[in-house]
Amino acid sequence: MTYDLLAALRPLLTAEASAEAHATGSEPGDLEQAVWVRLLERLAADGPPPDPQRWLRRAVRAEARRSRRTVRREHPYGAEPADDARPGPEQLALAAARYGLLREAVGRLPGRCPRLLEALLSPKDPTYREIAGELGISQGSLGPERSRCLGCLRRLLAPEVAAGGVRG
Repeated sequence: MTYDLLAALRPLLTAEASAEAHATGSEPGDLEQAVWVRLLERLAADGPPPDPQRWLRRAVRAEARRSRRTVRREHPYGAEPADDARPGPEQLALAAARYGLLREAVGRLPGRCPRLLEALLSPKDPTYREIAGELGISQGSLGPERSRCLGCLRRLLAPEVAAGGVRG
């Protein structure tokens, strides 16, 4: 009896769900699925309804009302909750660790390089003129000095970067 009942109600449910879905802002398939679940729960608890077609029409309308209420209450996020544009805690921790290693390596550089690179890495973002004045060197020699210091820093960091990689 249950299979025959479900087969007989399928066309009516499809038609009713299609008619109600537009007003709810949901898909007809979603309404159909919700009503099928209600019907199966009803069959398990109380058996088949006395007037299945009437029960089905009422169930579709009830699900449509529930769907409309849900749509009115739900508000979209401004951005996706799992937005990858902003770094998560893991990326922030890794960036802080890399920044710490960079600062440590800059401190081990020879001569004026630590002060020069600290000035270049400063959050104040000073100009070349300000950096040259702070270090007491000409602005024209700042570029070549920076290149030499970055070369030293690359050589200093090369073994540390190579050691961290996976070897196969």
